Amino acid sequence: MLNLDTKIIGKKIIYLQEIDSTNEFAKEIAPQEKEGTVIVADVQTRGRGRKLRAWSSPKGGLWMSIILKPNVHPKHITKLVFLSALAVVETLEEFGVEGKIKWPNDVLVYGKKICGILSEGKYSESGIEYVILGLGINVNNELPEELKDAATSMQEVLGVKVPLVEVFKKLLAKLDKWYLEYLKGNYREILEKWKMHSAIMGKRVKIITDKSEIIGVAIDIDEDGALVLKQNDGGSKKIYYGDVSLRFS
Repeated sequence: MLNLDTKIIGKKIIYLQEIDSTNEFAKEIAPQEKEGTVIVADVQTRGRGRKLRAWSSPKGGLWMSIILKPNVHPKHITKLVFLSALAVVETLEEFGVEGKIKWPNDVLVYGKKICGILSEGKYSESGIEYVILGLGINVNNELPEELKDAATSMQEVLGVKVPLVEVFKKLLAKLDKWYLEYLKGNYREILEKWKMHSAIMGKRVKIITDKSEIIGVAIDIDEDGALVLKQNDGGSKKIYYGDVSLRFS
């Protein structure tokens, strides 16, 4: 039994040895579950990230989903990803690992992905029924050979095995702290803190969307969580979705 001094996130924890996807399980139980319920699994057999991309989830990593039911306007849902990334970075810092956030939902260490975040839910313009926040952190898990150039783990960075339960406990506490600020409407504070840990602010990046590629210098995150790019003609453009590439010619 974990002793967690949290107000919302982690008051109830569902532990599973193996599941296809913690997010899928969370969506099934979300309508009847209380806010803050956490589902955590040793192994995911069908873990996934954005755009249905597969996410390797073997034993040794931290694979979890959180059920949230915030009483806020639906336009603020996107900010949940930002507070989650911020909580992950602060958790990594507790173990001596410096993480940087790549907009909108990846945490990097030395340019390699260590964490991915996936937000899903059931909501409309009139209100939010629930939001599922899925987080996958490479802690002690072995990385597939094909991902070793693009991904890393806490164990690989530190050179020693990391206490997984301690990572879990600290992450829940950080998530709880920032979620309470979110409920208070302190969105600007969350975004400003996020920018302090950004991997892209002030850098020339390429944004790849389903329809186009846009190049510019990342200069800000607006109040809606959109990435603001300064383009070659001096003008600015807001990007609401897409994949960021820092390495391109």
